[in-house]
Amino acid sequence: MKIPALQKQYDGRMVLDTPELTMEKGKLYALLGANGSGKSTFARILAGIIPSDNHRRLPENCRVGYLPQKGYAFRTTVLKNILLGNGDEKKAQELIRDFSLEDLKRQQARSLSGGEIQRMCLARILMKTYDLLILDEPTSAMDRKSILRSEEILGERRDGGDTILLITHSVQQASRLADEVIFLDGGKLIEQGAAGEVLHAPKMPETREFLEFFGVIR
Repeated sequence: MKIPALQKQYDGRMVLDTPELTMEKGKLYALLGANGSGKSTFARILAGIIPSDNHRRLPENCRVGYLPQKGYAFRTTVLKNILLGNGDEKKAQELIRDFSLEDLKRQQARSLSGGEIQRMCLARILMKTYDLLILDEPTSAMDRKSILRSEEILGERRDGGDTILLITHSVQQASRLADEVIFLDGGKLIEQGAAGEVLHAPKMPETREFLEFFGVIR
C-alpha cells in the first residue's frame, strides 16, 4: 500500500511534511515520536478526518478503520456499542470473550472505566476488516493484563493479513508488537525500518535521542 506524501499547516506553521512511503499487507507498523511530532495529524489525514494541505489522500476504495485516542462510548450497553461495528452478534460475542467483557456486556457503556472503554472500542472496531487499521494509543488506560491480551489479539489480526498502524508512546509496546517502526520528529519522517534495527541500532540522531530518553539504548 502506498501512503502518499502528506503536508499540513496550522496558523502558517508546518506540523506535518512526510514523503511517500510503503506499508505492506500483514505487517504492524508502530508510529513513534514525542508529543507534537505529528503522529495524530498523520493518522487523522489517512483516516479522512482532516484534509492534507497538498490534497493527497488514500484511494477512495481503501477501507480504513480509525480508533482515536479517546474512543467514544455511545449511550447504550456495551454489547450494543460493539454491535454498531457491523451487527454480527456471533462476532460480537467472540470479541466480548476475547476482551474479557462478558460481565460488562449488559452494562451502560458510559459507566465503564477508561481501560474498559478502550477494550470495548477495540472490540467494536475489530468487528470489521480493513485495508488499513489505524489505532491511536488504544491501550493507554489499560492495566498490564489487558494490554498484553490486546496486543495478542492485534498480533493475531496482523498474522491474519491485516495492515495495522499503531500510534504508541510505549517503546516497549513497539518492541513487543511491531514489524516496522516509523519515527516522526517535528512533523517529519526521520526514520523507518525493521523494529529491531530502529529500536536498537537507530541511524538518525533524533531517533537515538528519543530512545535514550526512555532508556532503551545508552
